[in-house]
Amino acid sequence: MKAILPTFLAMITIRRLPAVLFLLAAATALAQPVAPAANSGPVLHGRIDGNYYVSPGMIYRIEIPVSPKLGGQVSDTDDVVTFIDDFNVHLSVACFPQDATQRWELATRGTKDYCVYFFSNYVLPDFQQMFPGTSVESARYAPDLMDGALLIYTLLPGGSMFADKAAVLPNAAKAPIAKRGNLVFVYLGHIYVLSSELAERVTEGSKYHKTTAEEDEILRQRLIDFAGKIGFNTPADDKSAKGTAPAGRR
Repeated sequence: MKAILPTFLAMITIRRLPAVLFLLAAATALAQPVAPAANSGPVLHGRIDGNYYVSPGMIYRIEIPVSPKLGGQVSDTDDVVTFIDDFNVHLSVACFPQDATQRWELATRGTKDYCVYFFSNYVLPDFQQMFPGTSVESARYAPDLMDGALLIYTLLPGGSMFADKAAVLPNAAKAPIAKRGNLVFVYLGHIYVLSSELAERVTEGSKYHKTTAEEDEILRQRLIDFAGKIGFNTPADDKSAKGTAPAGRR
């Protein structure tokens, strides 16, 4: 993988999609239990089919990575699904169809620069709006992952979904700084952004001693494993569909 933080920072400008991409990440109060009783909880935009979440429009399905025994819950919008439990899991999948402009950006920029462009212009500003002071710690491009994927590690002051479970620190005057790994890739006319919080950074308090490199590797592996749970729907009439899924995909 290649480090690309200088290129990443140089491309940041402010542009927005019609809706806030990751507003759902802070809206876990509306989450639905993984195995809800009939007619209980808010209605999902997608649906739960056994151990799988099926996205609106059946663009993809993903094995649910949380258990109801551990307080696992699912919440979603038309574009984003979030999985969270009471201990250390906070994972989300955002999936957006590429319009003509986005397809042109991909064609002219190439996969690496397009993923940088998309995250820096459409995702990072939302993180920064929700959690002022949010920054990119590092970014790396993996050409062999998902046919080309961007890994971005972000620091979000006050942005932990596990702040209420944080170990009590004697001199803690500020909210903990959360760290998230993000995986950006393109497949079949959609751009995906997978996100995972490193909960242990907050919940373990003074017992936490991971280095930055160790944190990055933990998040990288979790995101790769998470991506491996996704099954992509390949429309029979989609002329852009490839004959086989990229390595690591179902």
